[in-house]
Amino acid sequence: MKKILLFFGKPFRYAICFSLLLILFSVYVLLDAFVIPQVYAVIEDLPVESNYIAEIAETEEQLIQPVITDMSYYDGNIDLKIERFDENGITFYAAELKLSDAKYLRTALANGKFGKNIKEKTSVTAEENNAIFAINGDYFGFRDDGVIMRNGRLLRENPRTYGRCGLVIDENGDLLILDEKELTEKKLNEINAVQCFSFGPTLIVDGEISINETGVSKSDNPRTAIGQIATLHYIFIVVDGRTKESNGMKFPALAEEFKKRGCVTAYNLDGGGSATMWFNGKVINSPTDGKKVGERRISDIIYIGY
Repeated sequence: MKKILLFFGKPFRYAICFSLLLILFSVYVLLDAFVIPQVYAVIEDLPVESNYIAEIAETEEQLIQPVITDMSYYDGNIDLKIERFDENGITFYAAELKLSDAKYLRTALANGKFGKNIKEKTSVTAEENNAIFAINGDYFGFRDDGVIMRNGRLLRENPRTYGRCGLVIDENGDLLILDEKELTEKKLNEINAVQCFSFGPTLIVDGEISINETGVSKSDNPRTAIGQIATLHYIFIVVDGRTKESNGMKFPALAEEFKKRGCVTAYNLDGGGSATMWFNGKVINSPTDGKKVGERRISDIIYIGY
């Protein structure tokens, strides 16, 4: 004991030990924030809170034989057309979707679990859920705040306090933009919400460009966003960026793309290295975080499927 006391009695030795403890603590905080998986709920174990899921599980739809090309899909219930655009040093993909029923617009979580640092590539999650088409979602596992609902299940009720709006998709498939502080469980039930995303900014409201949220990026970046033209009629846009071939896009330009396609509502989702569009077994765009090319592993996807 005396030797230990003598060891720590030296000021520099105390400083070394304190520094080591500080380093270990910092490493743990970083691992906890970005690496260590924390499962809060397994989707299969959650109760079904609406008829929405039950309706999806009913008998097979009467389908015509699907007509599939490299950039389109049609089967009588799902009508999807994807276009590539190369304009002013920007490459982006716009997918126009028409559905016969809102139940085909769905979401899925990485590994079927809700939590922190539970991640998988958009392509993997899409294939695991027999998707036809998919984009990345809002990467909710990267943050502890935000109101999150998926397929009729409220998974997190912790509204952001810095003036952001959430995107709600109701049982009719309509996109609604609401202040997250209004998105209580009671409110979500009142408006028959099925999905709720927490990202932003809002791009289009009532057919007009509406980017008035503070603290949003003003740079060109890869982007992913969703918009609605009319009932069961949608536009998905994914923008490539951070490459020599494509600079990326600013929010006003992204909003303009939705407006000129006739969208009445549009909302930005997670972008950057997460921005991914997947269709019929392959990634359509070129995801990159600016350092390495390829898909980022994320928390969730929006997909079209049965």
